[in-house]
This record gives sequence, C-alpha cells and structure tokens, in this order.
Amino acid sequence: MKALVYTKPLEVTYRDEADPQAAAGEVVLKIDAVGICGSDMHAYHGHDPRRNPPLILGHELAGTVVAGPFLGKRFTANPLITCGTCEFCVQGRNNLCANRTMVGMTRPGAFAERMSIPVGSLVEIPTGMDARTAALTEPAATALHALNLSMRAMQRPLPESRLLVIGGGAIGMLTALLARDYGCRDLRVAETNALRRGSVAKHAGVAVLDPAKGEAAEAGGMDLVVDAVGAKATRAAAFAAVKPGGVIMHVGLQDWASEIDMRRLTLAEITLLGTYTYTTADLRATVAALDAGAFGDLAWVEERPLAEGALAFRDLHEGRAVSAKIVLRP
Repeated sequence: MKALVYTKPLEVTYRDEADPQAAAGEVVLKIDAVGICGSDMHAYHGHDPRRNPPLILGHELAGTVVAGPFLGKRFTANPLITCGTCEFCVQGRNNLCANRTMVGMTRPGAFAERMSIPVGSLVEIPTGMDARTAALTEPAATALHALNLSMRAMQRPLPESRLLVIGGGAIGMLTALLARDYGCRDLRVAETNALRRGSVAKHAGVAVLDPAKGEAAEAGGMDLVVDAVGAKATRAAAFAAVKPGGVIMHVGLQDWASEIDMRRLTLAEITLLGTYTYTTADLRATVAALDAGAFGDLAWVEERPLAEGALAFRDLHEGRAVSAKIVLRP
C-alpha cells in the first residue's frame, strides 16, 4: 500500500509500505480521509520524542472496514488504545488510561491507504456523514472536552461570559465555533498569522486580534481564556487577560515548560485547568454535534491528496496554508 511516512525531521515521504494485518480483536480500515494534527507537526519538526522515524503518523481519521468484524461499515476512531481495566478507564475517563498507547505514535497511523486498529476504538458515524467531516471528530472532540471541563469550573454560564481563545489553528477555530453554538456572545480569537485571522473572521464570525501588533483582550477582563497554543508567551497572555475568579483552560503544548504567574493565580483565585484529548463519550457526542451542524459548514477545511502530503506539511510549516486544517485523501 502507499503511505506518507515521517522519515526524519522536516521530511515525510510518500512510499510503499507493507499492508497492515489485523490481530485478534482488530479490524483493517481503508482510510477515506485523515487530518494533519498539530501533534503531527510537532513530530515533523522533531520536537516529539514519543514519535520516532520511520513512522506513519496520522490519527484524525475516517475509514471503512475492509477486514475483520463490521465489514463494509464506516467509522472514525479513538486513536488512544486503552486497557479498559485501570481506575481511569472504569471511571469513564479513558483519556487518562495509565496503560494507553496511540495510533500514529506507538503503532502505524492513518496517513496510509489502510490501517489496523482495535475494535474497541471504533466510533460509528452516520450513514450520510462525509469522510472529511468525520475525520474532524478527533480535533473537534478535543475542543468539546476542553469547553465542557471549563464550564464546570466557571462561576457563570458560558452565554453570560467573556471568552478569549488564543490561537486560530484547528483547535482554536473549533473551540470558537462550538462556543458560539453553545451561546457565547462575547468571544474573540487572538492569532498572529494573517491568513488564519482572516479565516477565523470569515468562518467563525468572531472578533480577531493580532498579538504581533500589540492587540490584546482587555486586561483582567475575560471569564474564560482557552490557550490553544501553549507557548510561554501565550501562557503569559492568558494570565494577563483572565479576570479574578476566572478560568484558564490550557490545551496547547507548543512549549513543554515555562514560568507562570503563581502569585496572581493565588491572589486572584484563578482556576488553571489542563486537558488531554477526550473520552470515548466525548467522541460520540462530537459525531452527533458535527452531524447537527454545531461546528458550522466546515468550508474552511482544505482537502488534498495523500500523495501531496509532503507539500501540505511544508505549507503548514512555513505558514502558507490558509486553512488551519488540511485533510488528506488516500
């Protein structure tokens, strides 16, 4: 089969790879669509020690079963392969599974014509849902999980609150779209890339800020700040923007560590939350939300052939891609 393989930092190669074989309890999916995730870009940049070349990346997928149970049925999937028996799995928080592995990290991913995956990871999609939309389930579920966790910690309902999303990439865009669907009326997105600012303004219909020009949300005025970048500068910006008693939701992991303003966190009773991916329940809820149009028409999502994946990675790396999300079609 053909696959797009991460071969070394700043290089992915479209080449022949061995066909996957389904072990007991697994299926083989024919990949219909697969999105390029920010974590795939971290690997591409050589910044993820968990993803070592040569490796088939890709975990935002939609596909059709071609071997194993459910032959001919269409699914997206939870790329986290979990044990099902640890304390987190039995609590329904399988995103925190102590024994988890992951598609596109510890086993070959979906930047390929076919991929094997355990049956327990499959999430069924509606008959009429197109593959591009279904492939957005994973990143959209990350946004859904983050917003739902945030709302549990907030003092007032989201429609009554002021929200700043830092980062206009896919997670930031999807967070803004879902927050708007949840009824948030006072919402803005901060993004330094002009192409992405334009896309957010056009497709999310929200105010946009350019931090590179000194544009910032009102200091100490935001009830909720979602940092979808996770850099030293964006963490500082989040603390500057959040109001006393407010919530910062930290999603992105661009930088692995930096100082935060612990004094302000303490004296202003700010709630700082981290989030990791989603649960299987979140994925199912996201499929339903996508099907209901909660994330809009998704016209901002770009499609390209898998064979042109190397160029897609380069365009994202160099900031040339207008869309925050590129979906590849094998």
